[in-house]
Formats: sequence, C-alpha cells, structure tokens
Amino acid sequence: MVDIRKTASAPAGASELFQLLRDGQPRTRTELADLVGVARSTVALRLDALMDLGLVAPVEDAISTGGRPSAQVALQTDTRLVLGVDIGASHLHVGLTDLSGTALADAFRDGLLVSAGPRTVLDAVVELATTVLAEAGRSAADLLAVGVGLPGPVEHSTGRPINPPIMPGWHGFDVPGYLHGHFGVPVLVDNDVNVMSVGERETAWPDVENLIFVKVATGIGAGIICNGELLRGADGVAGDIGHIRVASGEELLCRCGNVGCLEALASGPAVALKLQAAGHSAEDSRDVVELVNRGDQDAVRAVRQAGRDVGEVLSACLSMMNPAVIVIGGSMALTGEHFIAGVREAVYSRSMPLATQHLQIVQSASGPDAGMLGASMLAIHHALSPESVDGMLAARVG
Repeated sequence: MVDIRKTASAPAGASELFQLLRDGQPRTRTELADLVGVARSTVALRLDALMDLGLVAPVEDAISTGGRPSAQVALQTDTRLVLGVDIGASHLHVGLTDLSGTALADAFRDGLLVSAGPRTVLDAVVELATTVLAEAGRSAADLLAVGVGLPGPVEHSTGRPINPPIMPGWHGFDVPGYLHGHFGVPVLVDNDVNVMSVGERETAWPDVENLIFVKVATGIGAGIICNGELLRGADGVAGDIGHIRVASGEELLCRCGNVGCLEALASGPAVALKLQAAGHSAEDSRDVVELVNRGDQDAVRAVRQAGRDVGEVLSACLSMMNPAVIVIGGSMALTGEHFIAGVREAVYSRSMPLATQHLQIVQSASGPDAGMLGASMLAIHHALSPESVDGMLAARVG
C-alpha cells in the first residue's frame, strides 16, 4: 500500500503554523485553527507533516472545563539538534544543543592554532563533533544545521573568510561547503564576535534590544545588536573596532599592516608585550590573566589601561549606537573588574550623561561558552526559519 502522505504535496501553510509554535507554548488544534483561520482538519494535516519532521509533538492535555480534555501540541526541542562550533586563534569548542539552545554535550581542544590552515582545523572540528554526538548517544542524522564562528572577517553571503589577519590560508576558503560535505546539513558561518553577541543576548539579555558585545583576546572586535537584530553592515564588517586608529597607539604596527590600531595597543598579546618590557614572563592573554589573578601590580595597571583604551573607542560607539548594555567577553575579561573598571572609567568620562544614565557595562555571563552557544543559536535561527521549514517539507514529499 502506498502512503499517500509521502506522495502528496506538503500541506500549504505548515511552515506558517510552525512559526506559531516556535515559542514553545503548547496549543490545542482548535487554538491553532483560530489563529490561522482554517479548519481543524487542515490544521491536523499540517501538524502531521511537522510531526513527521520531528519538529512538533503532542504534550500533556490542556485543562478541561468539562468533558474530554483537549490535546495539545508544542515545539519538539530534543528530536532534532544543531552543532555550535567556536573556532578561536588557538582553541576549538564544539557543542551539541537541542532546539532550545540547551547544551547536551561539548568538547574542547586547546592549542590548535587557526594558522594551521582550514583543512587541519576543520578536520579537527569534525573529530570533536563525532565525539559529542557519540557522548550524547545521537548521530549526524539528527542534525538540522551547524553554526560556526571564525576569528576574522566573514563574507556573510557566502560564509567565506575574507583576508583574515590571523588566519593564513583561510582567505576565500569554502568553510560551509567543506563542513556540509561531512554533515550533509546547512552550515552557517559568521565572525566569532557576531556569533557571541547573538549567544549572549539570547541567553542573558533576551529583553534587551540594543547591546554591544566586545571580545578582547588575541584580537579585538564587537558584535552589535540593534533593535533586536544583529547589525552586520553592508559587507559584514560592522563592529571591527580592533582596527580603529587610536592616538596613543600611533607608533605601534598592527598585524593588519596598519599603524596605531586599537588591537595593537590593548589586545591580550599587546598587553603581554608591555609586561615583557617590564621584565615579566608573558606571551599571551592567558599569561596576562594569570599575572593579574596573582595580584601582580604591573599587570593590573597594564590591564586597566587596556580597558581605558578600549573604553575610549567604545565611547564613540556609544554616541552612535546608544546601547543599553555593553558586554565584555574574551580571555581578557577573565581579569575581572580590573579590565572592566578601565572600560567604565573611559566610557563614563567621555560620553554624554544621557547616553550613560541607564547603561550597564558587564562581564559576559556566558564566559568561555559564548562562542559555542552563539553558533548554536545561529544554526537554530536558520533551521527553524520559514524558508528552512518549507525546504524540509518539500524534501519530505519530493
């Protein structure tokens, strides 16, 4: 016998119906029929299609006011999954999350330099992904999408890195295509700080419409949430504050080839160089954090000044964007209040009172998970979009 559900076209409006259920709120078929203005029988056909995809499922019956209780359906968050991939200058973090963004398993690899090249790094990503899938008792067949954050500029339309200063060999590399070849699902790629800003906003500040996330580590960059949406700009480089020229760094050569960039003055490696000149053993951000946490006063002063330098640039951003929250993340944020105090000092002293009267400047709540969680959110947003759901429905009956 032929299953006519597999040969008929996808029920028109199933994707629209799904968007109503994305909030996780259980609803009865009658409620859904009233919301979309169609018959209950039509809703039933659409729900059957969505259930076949593992996107919605029956839940506990609604409370009855008399008679038989009404059956409810809701978003099914744990049948289909996504991978979130955070690629740093010297680390990989791969996490498996459900469709609510809850992490089911993750794996971290330290010491793998992004400069090793795209194939070496992405093969390691595949290896870690295999590990987390096995740990969660799941398979690649359960995946809907993969999100990736890269430590450099990314062309949003293609997901390819463009002239990334710390990623030799990555320019123009087809990251989405390479990973799609392994996982067989859509791969979304963006700049790591954009990804972190999405993750931080979703997990810690869901009601905040205007937010700037600043990552200070090997490099410096900002992700901007404006009116609830990620602001990428015309070519995807909005927020690249690390290469804004600052007066106090005018003699410093930046790895981008220019002189006087904020990154050359206030990034983790830049602070480490200053401490080396003062006789300390410091090679990178981690060494700086360790010195600060041990109470070394040279390190504390250097970190606070780096915060002031970043805050000086942010004060200009504040006048343009008027965010409600500035979140400081990246390895330098692990120095705690020392770095953030410097940022606050510069921002509050250089900005108009109206722009700062309600402003909060805080450390990232997501910490080292910000990149992975943000990449997962990137994947979830794509996977559950109307276009993606329509595509899955079409493939189901194709």
